[in-house]
Amino acid sequence: MESFIDSAGFAALILFCFLEAACIPISSEVTFGLAGAWAYHYHHSIALVIIIGSVAELAGSYLSYYVGRIGGRPMVNKLGRYVLVTEADVDRAERFLVGRGLWAIPVARMLPFVRAFTSLVAGLVRVPPLRFGILNVIGTVIYATALSLLGYSFGSAWTHNKDLTDATYLIVAVVVLAVIGGIFLRWRQFRREGQGGGKQGQGGGKHSTRNGEPERSGNAEVR
Repeated sequence: MESFIDSAGFAALILFCFLEAACIPISSEVTFGLAGAWAYHYHHSIALVIIIGSVAELAGSYLSYYVGRIGGRPMVNKLGRYVLVTEADVDRAERFLVGRGLWAIPVARMLPFVRAFTSLVAGLVRVPPLRFGILNVIGTVIYATALSLLGYSFGSAWTHNKDLTDATYLIVAVVVLAVIGGIFLRWRQFRREGQGGGKQGQGGGKHSTRNGEPERSGNAEVR
């Protein structure tokens, strides 16, 4: 088990970071925190963990960005049902970004519950790709560094109190539970919003629509 976790650690880091940045319900806090603990236990470079995780997140972010930029709201709503992304998620990120300027992007990439959907909104409001990438990297690196170092410190404290084998199984258990728990919570939220939307439609709806889509107020822009 230990040798498998040691050899598969970076691959798991890349996979989870990419999927989380692409709006798949995986906790980035757990991913980077456990990656830091894993780096300490198996004597890997914490700097390499931060760099690899940040690059994987950048790749996933660009995937989400271009879904929003090319497909617009219709594609986001269509694909969102497959990855449990609700309209409320996108609206929350859009409210945070719009009107606050481009520096809201790195800030949003450091905020739980908002960071995963920042890329979609940046694409929707057509932030220039290069500018988005630079600002995205700034926020992601700060966020990844803080969580990875926290996990690294936890790994140090755990090693001085528990057997390494116990820590190995703990890491596996936490990862599995975090993934299952994240998916379950996202599914519940997605289902709840779907039921609320159905009731709203039966009652005539509170929002005006255009071509079957909720009409957005104003011109959303991030400058």
